[in-house]
Amino acid sequence: MATALIVLAAGRGTRMNSDLPKVLHRLGGVPMLAHALAAGRALEPERTVVVTGHEAEMVEAALAKLDDEALSARQEEQLGTGHAVMQARAALNGFEGDAVVLYGDTPFITPETLERLVEARRAADVVVLGFEPADPARYGRLVTEGDDLLRITEYKDADAATRAIGLCNSGVVAADAATLFSLLDEVGNDNASGEYYLTDIVSVARARGLSARVVRCDEAETLGINSRAELAAAEAAFQARARASALEDGVTLAAPETVFFSLHTAIGRDTVIEPNVVFGPDVTIESGVTIRAFSHLEGCHVSRGSTIGPFARLRPGAELSEGVHIGNFVEVKNAQVAEGAKINHLTYIGDADIGARSNIGAGTVTCNYDGVFKHRTTIGADAFIGSSTMLVAPVSLGDGAMTGSGSVITSDVPAGDLAIGRARQVNKPGLARRLFEKLRAQKAARTKGDA
Repeated sequence: MATALIVLAAGRGTRMNSDLPKVLHRLGGVPMLAHALAAGRALEPERTVVVTGHEAEMVEAALAKLDDEALSARQEEQLGTGHAVMQARAALNGFEGDAVVLYGDTPFITPETLERLVEARRAADVVVLGFEPADPARYGRLVTEGDDLLRITEYKDADAATRAIGLCNSGVVAADAATLFSLLDEVGNDNASGEYYLTDIVSVARARGLSARVVRCDEAETLGINSRAELAAAEAAFQARARASALEDGVTLAAPETVFFSLHTAIGRDTVIEPNVVFGPDVTIESGVTIRAFSHLEGCHVSRGSTIGPFARLRPGAELSEGVHIGNFVEVKNAQVAEGAKINHLTYIGDADIGARSNIGAGTVTCNYDGVFKHRTTIGADAFIGSSTMLVAPVSLGDGAMTGSGSVITSDVPAGDLAIGRARQVNKPGLARRLFEKLRAQKAARTKGDA
């Protein structure tokens, strides 16, 4: 059965006290909307529709980067969750299969739970995800009879007996798409909030003789984020899970509480991560890598047996082959570093290709930007780049080439050649002593004048 996702992301998020739409606040290094999309992706959806509203243009721009195949639909007025889902109708025109409704501010629902939700659709027309919180508070209540879901009652509309029910509504729903929209056509807004509730589809379905069931999940999966404090708590929960998962997968964390992961961080077994390491989005680390303290990695790939840091930064487009060494205070961006190459310290490598086993000396810079365009530096295998070499791109150095320390290289260097691009040293006998005597005399005269 084909599946479509409808992700609701139209809310203002007033309690965030922010100009940024709530679903774009970052959690685990990415907008929280990305978490809902990632969980839903496990269902291999045929279509994904994100319903936007507040600051729609901003959310849609972010969506294009998160999932360039996802569609968007706008909810111009926020008239409730049922009204929001209805805005996805046109985008799902012609689709035949199940629709699953998710929320952009509820990031922790697992793929496994969504798979159970879809599986339950085989036995019921409407399936709702429920949970039993320690404190039901103001959640909507699921009224059941045996395995059947009779109705969902919002807290504002519930009597005392209904509020005493411990089974609560997460808001996540699965139903045949055509059935879902048909049910929503009959939903009204005669309630305490004057809104069109998605939850009312259960009562409408039951009145038609359709079946409704509940799939239960852990309360932690349903955590919604509505404030900065809740965002901070969610970040702590995300990091705790990511650290536990890494340890379970055979990664050594010297000080787990100081290591920060992103949503898409992937790390192989027998990798060692020292304290105070931060992983931004889209990082893949193969097995047996050592990442030393205070390093920051994002948008990069590190192959088996490499060593990174301490105090290193790998930026998007950094591709490191096996056995590469990136030392302290080295930054690598949009560069391919071949097997066994060493970039030991105080160096910037950007828009470059570094050959196998080449050694890049301290203080080397690939001067890749002319103020308008970026240019590439290519260094062959077994090259030796002397300390403080400025490589002014575009420039290429062949296999086994060498540069003298302190050189400014502006032309290509053939394989096996030594390039020296610096002024000839000239010594002036006794000039240093005479200059110092002159300067000290000037200083003494100024000091006497000030007195």
